[in-house]
Amino acid sequence: MKIAVLGASAGIGLHCVQLALQKGHEVVTLSRRVVPLPDQAKLIQVRGSATNASAVRTAVEGAERVLVTLGVKSPLPTTVFSDSARTLLQVLKELGSSPTLIVLTGFGAGDSSSYNSFPMRLLFSLVLKQVYVDKGVQEQLIAAGDPRWEIVRPGRLTNDSMTGRYRVLDELVEGMKVGAISRADVAHFMVTQAEQPTYLGKYPALTY
Repeated sequence: MKIAVLGASAGIGLHCVQLALQKGHEVVTLSRRVVPLPDQAKLIQVRGSATNASAVRTAVEGAERVLVTLGVKSPLPTTVFSDSARTLLQVLKELGSSPTLIVLTGFGAGDSSSYNSFPMRLLFSLVLKQVYVDKGVQEQLIAAGDPRWEIVRPGRLTNDSMTGRYRVLDELVEGMKVGAISRADVAHFMVTQAEQPTYLGKYPALTY
C-alpha cells in the first residue's frame, strides 16, 4: 500500500513512517526537514510545506492513504492546520483522487472541548486555545470536504514506548476520561487504521 505522511520529520509522524515501513508499505513523506531515517527502497522524501500545493501534490499523488500528523511547537495563534487542510482538499480535487484521510488533531478540538477534564480545559483556555481553535477548523474542513476520513483525537501525549494496548473512544459522553497516551501508540493506531479503516466518519479519542 502507498501511504503519504504529511508532517513526518518528528513525533507521531516519524513513528508512523517507521511503523509503516516495518510493515512493508511504500511511504512518501512530506516535511520541511529531512526525515531522520536512512535511505531505503520504499521511502520517498518530499521536502516542503503542507500548505504548498505543489509539494502536497507530489507527496499524495497515487497514495491510497494520507496520514496528516502536523504539529506546532508554539502556542501562538496559527492557521497551519486549516490552511493545510484546504490545500490538501484542493489538491485531491484537482487530482480526482479520494484516498482515505487519517487526520491527527487532539482531544479538546471541535466538539470534544467541553468533555475535557477541568485541568485540561484550564490549560486550553490559558495556553492552547488558539491552536485548538484552528484544529477545530481543520476538522470541519476535512469532514465536509472528503468522503473517507477519520479524525484522531489523542489525549495528553508522552514519549513512552509503543504498547499496542490503549482505549479507543468513538463517542462523546459525560464523564469520559481521556488522559495520557504515547506518541508511538497514536502512530500504531493511525497505521493500523490505514491498513484497515474501522472508524470512517468518526472522531476516535485515544487514551490508556
